Amino acid sequence: QVQLVESGGGLVQAGGSLRLSCAASGSAVSIISMGWYRQAPGNQRELVAIINSGGNTNYADSVKGRFTISRDNAKNTMYLQMNSLKPEDTAVYYCYQDCLMVADRRTYWGQGTQVTVSS
Repeated sequence: QVQLVESGGGLVQAGGSLRLSCAASGSAVSIISMGWYRQAPGNQRELVAIINSGGNTNYADSVKGRFTISRDNAKNTMYLQMNSLKPEDTAVYYCYQDCLMVADRRTYWGQGTQVTVSS
């Protein structure tokens, strides 16, 4: 089992910054990929950023150049640095890990953290 706990959300004015953290506990044989999704009211959950086991990253077009995903393997923590925030970034942000376990492959999710950007 893997447990993920997000933190760092909050209320910020447009143009401001926030850094989200996703702390992982538990164990997996390996982590295939990890990243962040977000879901705004009335919208489907959308991929924001992803980092794979090789350290390669990919971003949604809407956040390219503003958001940076990173990880600290020693701390088992992943981050999402969000700069130049816009009101349309308002959503609940979820972190996930796609893990190879002993018996199968599983995806784990955090509980979500609210990000609200005021205009």
